Amino acid sequence: MGVQATEIALAPPGVAVGHRRRVARRRRLRTAVLVVVVALVAPLAWSYGSALAAGGTDGLGVRSVEWLKDHGGAGLVRWVEKEWYSHHAPPVGGRPDPRLVNKFAKGHVGASVAAAWPPHLAAPTPIAPLAAPLPDEGVWHPVGRLVGGRPAVYATWVRPDAVHTSLVTGVAWIDTRLVRATLFAGYQEPGGAGWRYTAPIPPALATTLVAAFNSGFRLRDGAGGYYSEGRTVRPLRDGLASLVIRSDGTATVGQWGRDVSMSPQVDSVRQNLSLIVDGGAPVPGLDTESYRRWGSTLGNKVLVWRSGVGVTASGALVYAGGRGLSVGSLAQVLARAGAVRAMELDINTEWVSFYYFNPPVGQPASPANGSKLVADMYRPTTRYFLPSSRDFFAFFARY
Repeated sequence: MGVQATEIALAPPGVAVGHRRRVARRRRLRTAVLVVVVALVAPLAWSYGSALAAGGTDGLGVRSVEWLKDHGGAGLVRWVEKEWYSHHAPPVGGRPDPRLVNKFAKGHVGASVAAAWPPHLAAPTPIAPLAAPLPDEGVWHPVGRLVGGRPAVYATWVRPDAVHTSLVTGVAWIDTRLVRATLFAGYQEPGGAGWRYTAPIPPALATTLVAAFNSGFRLRDGAGGYYSEGRTVRPLRDGLASLVIRSDGTATVGQWGRDVSMSPQVDSVRQNLSLIVDGGAPVPGLDTESYRRWGSTLGNKVLVWRSGVGVTASGALVYAGGRGLSVGSLAQVLARAGAVRAMELDINTEWVSFYYFNPPVGQPASPANGSKLVADMYRPTTRYFLPSSRDFFAFFARY
């Protein structure tokens, strides 16, 4: 510093003045660049910080990924996820972990007088396995609380294909005559205020809660429309798969504009992509990779946690969820479970959740008496008893 000062002092006056001006200009330039950088980064930092600070149970990683998707990084996220799953494919062969297949309670005792039972659907018939059958595979068991002395939910497990034979997909069958379906709003999906039904599930409703499961993709991913409680959050689109809840609490799955359409009896509609089962069979084209058809997700071939829901010929709902599923294998499971029409719901580890509840007589449902459909589902049974970023479906006893 002393040498520089000496050089300036010995330099001609014009040179010294010019040097000071150049230094001042460089400082002003650095300051201007810093101001621009802060102006550009500050809103993003604030946005990211707000996403991390939002309520609910979503983890740091999930919040970061969702924020990146919303800020131009959807393609990068999809590429990273696909690379990850491509290099962490499920094993070929093997047998299921006993903890995943020996979990269903057996032997509910119904009402002793059949005439006292409320209207109900006939119990489901066993599912024909997709792989060489193992003991108890595809055999339904009543689970959760009884409704009017009758099981409202049955559950079982199957392997989703004949190659990855250590994988387990959970399947649930819901009697739509014994329960009322309700679409619950999340604080991000669909967002907004003033919803009558939103998480956490209130204690007053927990007294009749039977089961709950996840909804579909984020609405901003362009997977379809959303209508509930007289409000259209996103317009419903003809041709898309739709889970429709009627004003009497019954629910069905169909193609909007063909099987189901708007009427005074429609209470809620949640759309998600196209039907994956139609006419009792998987639809053509499930083995053709298409982000346009299957949404801004991992596509349809990657083996990942997936979920789906369908309706049987008798009007029951069937739900399937598990790891290592393609859209095609998910459709096969739902069709084998009796679905005449079915749709994909949400995918990935964080979002696939199905819970049933079996509280003591006269007690409300709670995380303590809840069970996962598949033991390795990631989210705990507290999920819908806390603020939820995503919408979901809950089912309540009619009697």
